Amino acid sequence: QVQVVESGGGSVQAGDSLRLSCAVSGHPSLTQIVGWFRQAPGKGREFVSLITSSGADTKYADSVKGRFTISRDNAKRTVYLQMDALKPEDTALYSCGVRPRGSGDYTLSRQYNYWGQGTQVTVSS
Repeated sequence: QVQVVESGGGSVQAGDSLRLSCAVSGHPSLTQIVGWFRQAPGKGREFVSLITSSGADTKYADSVKGRFTISRDNAKRTVYLQMDALKPEDTALYSCGVRPRGSGDYTLSRQYNYWGQGTQVTVSS
Protein backbone atom coordinates (compact mmCIF):
# COMPACT_ATOMS: atom_id res chain seq x y z
CA GLN A 1 0.00 0.00 0.00
CA VAL A 2 1.35 3.40 -1.00
CA GLN A 3 0.79 6.38 1.25
CA VAL A 4 1.65 9.98 0.49
CA VAL A 5 1.62 12.72 3.11
CA GLU A 6 2.39 16.37 2.39
CA SER A 7 3.31 18.97 4.99
CA GLY A 8 4.91 22.38 5.34
CA GLY A 9 2.29 24.69 3.91
CA GLY A 10 1.26 27.92 5.55
CA SER A 11 0.43 31.59 5.12
CA VAL A 12 3.31 33.88 4.20
CA GLN A 13 4.04 37.27 2.70
CA ALA A 14 5.19 37.81 -0.86
CA GLY A 15 8.93 37.27 -1.09
CA ASP A 16 9.01 34.76 1.76
CA SER A 17 10.04 31.12 1.54
CA LEU A 18 8.46 27.79 2.46
CA ARG A 19 9.66 24.23 2.27
CA LEU A 20 7.09 21.56 1.52
CA SER A 21 7.66 17.91 2.32
CA CYS A 22 6.18 14.83 0.69
CA ALA A 23 6.66 11.66 2.73
CA VAL A 24 6.14 8.45 0.79
CA SER A 25 5.68 4.88 1.97
CA GLY A 26 5.14 1.70 0.03
CA HIS A 27 7.17 -0.36 -2.37
CA PRO A 28 9.94 1.74 -3.94
CA SER A 29 9.15 0.46 -7.41
CA LEU A 30 5.75 2.17 -7.19
CA THR A 31 7.10 5.52 -6.07
CA GLN A 32 10.04 6.20 -8.34
CA ILE A 33 8.67 9.43 -9.80
CA VAL A 34 7.36 12.13 -7.49
CA GLY A 35 5.59 15.15 -8.89
CA TRP A 36 4.36 18.29 -7.18
CA PHE A 37 1.18 19.82 -8.50
CA ARG A 38 -0.96 22.71 -7.32
CA GLN A 39 -4.56 23.74 -7.65
CA ALA A 40 -5.85 27.23 -7.07
CA PRO A 41 -9.55 27.86 -6.42
CA GLY A 42 -11.55 27.57 -9.62
CA LYS A 43 -8.62 26.22 -11.62
CA GLY A 44 -7.36 22.83 -12.70
CA ARG A 45 -4.42 20.99 -11.24
CA GLU A 46 -1.17 22.48 -12.51
CA PHE A 47 2.23 20.83 -12.78
CA VAL A 48 4.91 22.42 -10.60
CA SER A 49 7.92 20.12 -10.48
CA LEU A 50 9.01 16.49 -10.54
CA ILE A 51 11.98 14.39 -9.59
CA THR A 52 13.11 10.89 -10.52
CA SER A 53 14.13 8.17 -8.09
CA SER A 54 17.84 8.94 -8.16
CA GLY A 55 17.25 12.66 -7.97
CA ALA A 56 19.35 13.13 -11.07
CA ASP A 57 16.48 14.31 -13.23
CA THR A 58 14.21 17.18 -12.31
CA LYS A 59 11.75 19.33 -14.19
CA TYR A 60 10.02 22.61 -13.38
CA ALA A 61 7.11 24.58 -14.69
CA ASP A 62 8.22 27.84 -16.30
CA SER A 63 6.25 29.78 -13.71
CA VAL A 64 8.43 28.50 -10.85
CA LYS A 65 11.78 27.97 -12.56
CA GLY A 66 14.53 29.76 -10.69
CA ARG A 67 12.42 30.14 -7.56
CA PHE A 68 11.53 26.57 -6.57
CA THR A 69 13.92 23.68 -6.00
CA ILE A 70 12.93 20.03 -5.73
CA SER A 71 15.08 17.46 -3.96
CA ARG A 72 14.71 14.07 -2.33
CA ASP A 73 16.18 12.18 0.58
CA ASN A 74 15.72 8.52 -0.26
CA ALA A 75 16.86 7.39 3.18
CA LYS A 76 13.92 9.32 4.64
CA ARG A 77 11.72 8.60 1.62
CA THR A 78 10.84 12.24 1.46
CA VAL A 79 10.75 14.73 -1.38
CA TYR A 80 11.11 18.42 -0.66
CA LEU A 81 9.98 21.48 -2.55
CA GLN A 82 11.88 24.58 -1.50
CA MET A 83 9.88 27.61 -2.55
CA ASP A 84 11.62 30.97 -2.51
CA ALA A 85 10.52 34.43 -3.62
CA LEU A 86 6.90 33.41 -3.27
CA LYS A 87 4.27 35.39 -5.13
CA PRO A 88 0.53 35.76 -4.51
CA GLU A 89 -0.09 33.73 -7.68
CA ASP A 90 1.64 30.77 -5.99
CA THR A 91 -1.36 30.50 -3.65
CA ALA A 92 -2.85 27.03 -4.07
CA LEU A 93 -3.31 23.59 -2.58
CA TYR A 94 -0.05 21.75 -3.23
CA SER A 95 -0.18 18.00 -3.65
CA CYS A 96 2.35 15.37 -4.58
CA GLY A 97 1.69 12.37 -6.74
CA VAL A 98 3.81 9.28 -7.13
CA ARG A 99 4.12 6.66 -9.86
CA PRO A 100 6.50 4.05 -11.19
CA ARG A 101 8.99 4.94 -13.89
CA GLY A 102 7.50 4.22 -17.30
CA SER A 103 5.98 5.73 -20.38
CA GLY A 104 3.87 8.87 -20.43
CA ASP A 105 4.20 12.55 -19.78
CA TYR A 106 5.18 12.99 -16.16
CA THR A 107 3.93 16.58 -16.19
CA LEU A 108 0.33 15.38 -16.48
CA SER A 109 -1.48 14.70 -13.22
CA ARG A 110 -3.41 11.81 -14.74
CA GLN A 111 -0.14 9.91 -15.07
CA TYR A 112 0.16 9.57 -11.28
CA ASN A 113 -1.29 6.67 -9.36
CA TYR A 114 -1.20 7.83 -5.76
CA TRP A 115 -1.82 11.20 -4.16
CA GLY A 116 -1.71 12.83 -0.78
CA GLN A 117 -4.31 15.16 0.69
CA GLY A 118 -2.30 18.26 -0.06
CA THR A 119 -1.00 21.20 1.94
CA GLN A 120 -2.28 24.75 1.54
CA VAL A 121 0.06 27.58 0.61
CA THR A 122 -1.27 31.13 0.86
CA VAL A 123 0.86 34.08 -0.20
CA SER A 124 -0.36 37.58 0.53
CA SER A 125 0.93 40.76 -1.06
